[in-house]
Amino acid sequence: MRSKSMMLSRRAALVSGFGAMFGIGARRVFGQSPDRMPADETHWRRMGVSLEGSTALVTGSTDGLGVEIARQLGALGAFVIVHGRNSDRGEEVARTIRAAGPGDAVFYRADLGSLAEVRAFAEQVLDRHDRLDLLINNAAARGRAERRVSTDGYELAFAVNYLSHFLLTHLLLPLLDASAPARIVNVSSLGQAPIDFDNLMLERDYNPGDAYRRSKLAQIMFTIDLAARLDAAKITVTSVHPARSMNTPRVIDGGFEPLSTVEEGAEAVMQLAVSPEVAGRSGVYFNRLDEARANAQAYDEEARAKLWALSAELTGLTELAR
Repeated sequence: MRSKSMMLSRRAALVSGFGAMFGIGARRVFGQSPDRMPADETHWRRMGVSLEGSTALVTGSTDGLGVEIARQLGALGAFVIVHGRNSDRGEEVARTIRAAGPGDAVFYRADLGSLAEVRAFAEQVLDRHDRLDLLINNAAARGRAERRVSTDGYELAFAVNYLSHFLLTHLLLPLLDASAPARIVNVSSLGQAPIDFDNLMLERDYNPGDAYRRSKLAQIMFTIDLAARLDAAKITVTSVHPARSMNTPRVIDGGFEPLSTVEEGAEAVMQLAVSPEVAGRSGVYFNRLDEARANAQAYDEEARAKLWALSAELTGLTELAR
């Protein structure tokens, strides 16, 4: 598809450009070891990884972690589908990936707080692309002090972080299957809290932290169940906590001191996305670079079955209900 080599100076300029655009510093911050820089596309290239001819979709790739993941995928030669709500930022990310090469990119706008927009987004991908080798479900909404709901009336963090990706993934499965071997990576969090099925949408005792943590546990439960339904020789599904409090605009603008960088987070996600060493691994959760145990509810088959059935009902995928 594209064969020109990416020069180191171009990469440095690209990283600088992204940092200027989105307020993301390239240097390491508090809590990090100064003698180890996280692996990037140069590392994966040395391992023999090339994504030329492949297509990757990264939700929430107009700022923060998603931008760095999209950049590295493009640098490895992938055609990157950039997604977000801000068209100006999205188009700029796509242009920068195209300019740097050897990959290519396109931006599609969609609000994951609307299941109708998720369906329209999936239709765009299915109509305009003949393959999808990698799906990274990265977009996330943090709970606010005041409870908010999605267009469909669902608690917003649960809707954006989990339900939208449950629906999008299922709609894109035929394309992923046709492009096998393919990978799905769900970007989760170390922060997880058990789901209360009697108060699924937190209509009582709303707490923004709990809203976020429950949605992230739901992602991990979805990972385990979806992996069990798929042939790992064709499609693998993994979940990962990328890093703590990365230096994203959301963290910085919220007045918090970053504890890690988006480059560190990207390393953890990229390991599951492209590393030959995890090929065939499915249904597992990683804490950064190492496989780990999630919250105990993730391994409760009855809880997972209940979540799956409710998710199928809420997203209109009733044919998936157990």
